[in-house]
Amino acid sequence: MAINQLKQSVRKLGDLDDPSTQTVTLVLSVSDRRQRAKVDFIRQPTFSAAWQIVAATLAKTAQNAWVRIEVVQAIQKLSRPQFEARLAKVARMNYWRDGISFDADFRTALLEMEINGQAMFRPSKSHRIGRNSAKAWVDYDRVVPYLKRRDGELAVDVTKMASIWTFTTAGIFTTGGQIWPLATTETCAKGIRVLADPEAEIKQTIDDGERFLINQLKPTGEFIYGYFPSRQRVLTGYNCVRHFSSLYALLEAIEFTDRTADYAKIKQAIQWGLENATIVVDDAIFINDNGELKLGGQALLMLTLSKYQAVTGDDTFKAVLMQAFRGVPHFIGTDGKLVHVLNPDLTLKAAYRIIYYEGEVVFGLARLYELTKDDDVLALVKQILDFMVANDYGRYHDHWISYAINEALQVFPDNRQYMALGLKNVFIHLKFIEERETTYPTLLELLDAAVKMTDMVKASGNDDLLAPYNLRRLRQALKYRAEYEVTTGSFLPEIAMYLYAPSKFIGGFYARHDSFRTRIDDCEHFLSGLINYYNYTYRR
Repeated sequence: MAINQLKQSVRKLGDLDDPSTQTVTLVLSVSDRRQRAKVDFIRQPTFSAAWQIVAATLAKTAQNAWVRIEVVQAIQKLSRPQFEARLAKVARMNYWRDGISFDADFRTALLEMEINGQAMFRPSKSHRIGRNSAKAWVDYDRVVPYLKRRDGELAVDVTKMASIWTFTTAGIFTTGGQIWPLATTETCAKGIRVLADPEAEIKQTIDDGERFLINQLKPTGEFIYGYFPSRQRVLTGYNCVRHFSSLYALLEAIEFTDRTADYAKIKQAIQWGLENATIVVDDAIFINDNGELKLGGQALLMLTLSKYQAVTGDDTFKAVLMQAFRGVPHFIGTDGKLVHVLNPDLTLKAAYRIIYYEGEVVFGLARLYELTKDDDVLALVKQILDFMVANDYGRYHDHWISYAINEALQVFPDNRQYMALGLKNVFIHLKFIEERETTYPTLLELLDAAVKMTDMVKASGNDDLLAPYNLRRLRQALKYRAEYEVTTGSFLPEIAMYLYAPSKFIGGFYARHDSFRTRIDDCEHFLSGLINYYNYTYRR
């Protein structure tokens, strides 16, 4: 990328100088993709003088480096108590969105993503993940060593300054071939590219996502479960249900990318799961997740094995599929209500755990029926769906219920009760979806299924069921959430460049409010939502 093009793109940002101090402050971040970005704050009397310094660095920078150039704006001086009080009030961890400087001349300044990329603001011990004050505080044991590595000896003692300066930035980002402006809106998208070509960029995100998730499979077939990148920690727990659900998402992703060589890794991972995470009781197979047999596990086992057979034509697991099916009746009580968790001896452990399970099991059963055309499977699908209709499951606004209804309508295309249930399931939740600030990937999955469902309802001649609802809002929400997920939940280079091993995380998906955590199930939900969105929006 020509340096002059970058210069002109920065100029177009406007608001380049600070009239109160008659200075221009540019911030240059450069990463070679392997190492954390080197960040330089450049403060000069004019833009031209500041740019000369930027240009000199860029002239020595590799063409394919990740480069981010920002202009410091909206500088505000606060007393230390004022700053600490403002930080402590921020709802959700990692939702402080400004840069800070411990001196007026920006010799000890930090960008927001420098702070986030190394967890320099820490939550109180009482904080629980969710929308509540994290009562965050500055961890100087992280700040000081980082600033010394970056700049050498510090100009001031950052732990004792009476004042702290906060600031925002406007900027651009390039990977060497294209220049993106960075969003300045006060949302989670702030500081991240404004999508120039959503179709191409969503496609690239899915492609990177499949590559990332397949690379989390060890040679044994077990996943690396996840990371806290800002803390340089690998997660050590393991959820066996998520093992299978992540394989399902990978099967969708491989079907999308056509990297069919990866199917061999999926088969090995399925075998690892069957050998290490299941038990057989009375000729029925169950996922044994730390001593619990979950209805959701039964669902995902059927769903994953059905998907594997459907996309590969390999019926290796056909017998296991029917064993999984034979396990489902053990979760049905005498009143027809599903129970959620059993002990390994099939006694009841928990009648209810989470609303996901009912929709999951119907979805899994419906996919199994499409594969086998087994009448017993079809009867069980209808039994559970009729129970859900009778007990108004539409009030739960769960994405798995929408998936289940869509799949059921392939088999029962004229059932108006199922249609009405599915429509209520999304439309009562639409305002929440439109206003949700976190990425919350299951919301996109819910919208994917809902939009597809409205088209199925119209095609079946049941338009009267749609009359109470606003289809325009639904489709607007679908587009918004899909693009919002890419820019606020995907480790795009302009975010990853501030982590300890930037290229390692490209294709991963994160939860900002949980220290940018990325887990296999995060990747699963993002991938499924984006794949279904892309296929229905661009591939029809």
